Amino acid sequence: MTDLMIILPIFLLAGLVKGVAGFGLPTVSIALLALVRPLPEAMALMLVPSIATNLWQAFAGGQLRVVAPRLGLFLACAAVATFAAAGVLARADALVLSGLLGVVLVASAALALAAPGLPVPAPRTERWLGPVMGLASGAIAGLTGSFLVPAAQWLQAIRLPREQFVQGFGLGVVAAHGALAAALAGGGMLPAGVGLASVAGVLPAFAGMEAGRWLRSRLDEAAFRRVVQVALGVLGAWLVVRAFG
Repeated sequence: MTDLMIILPIFLLAGLVKGVAGFGLPTVSIALLALVRPLPEAMALMLVPSIATNLWQAFAGGQLRVVAPRLGLFLACAAVATFAAAGVLARADALVLSGLLGVVLVASAALALAAPGLPVPAPRTERWLGPVMGLASGAIAGLTGSFLVPAAQWLQAIRLPREQFVQGFGLGVVAAHGALAAALAGGGMLPAGVGLASVAGVLPAFAGMEAGRWLRSRLDEAAFRRVVQVALGVLGAWLVVRAFG
């Protein structure tokens, strides 16, 4: 019962953020769960709602035939790197990992708020840099559960149209978190009880998304995104201080 009292509101809030801003359910949920659970357990709890909502996002936009071939190597490299990096979780200090998550959240918030104009890579550069970005994004996801940096910045840099960006990012989260689930299960870090608790987060996550889509037309989306990024940055700074202070 205690777990549900924590999990349900967290995924409702994370779904609300995703519904309004179009991103953020895994990052918001894992950041909040990491305040009350060791990071590997928080990562396991985040998996089912993240994969379910991002599967819906990845297949709902009608651009899959365009997006999947262009991002294929990026996605494959992200999945491989996530699986490999997650292999060290059982041996790593959970407090240090939560501090690393905090660093990722602060860096992501700073990049989003600064909104730097990344140069558009030439097609030849995109072919070799995409897999590199996939490896970097997957390695960070495998250690922290957050598939955000530098994945979001890369997808923005290659100037995907909005619908393709949304689907591409959804595909990336599914690839990374599917690999993370396999790694955690293989390492004995995805017990049945945690898996069932994660399943319980699916309904509030989708309910939050629906509420968020309703709110989107009534809110200034850009201002809301800035508020979310500031909140994630503050939360990340607290995780860093708690781990290394």
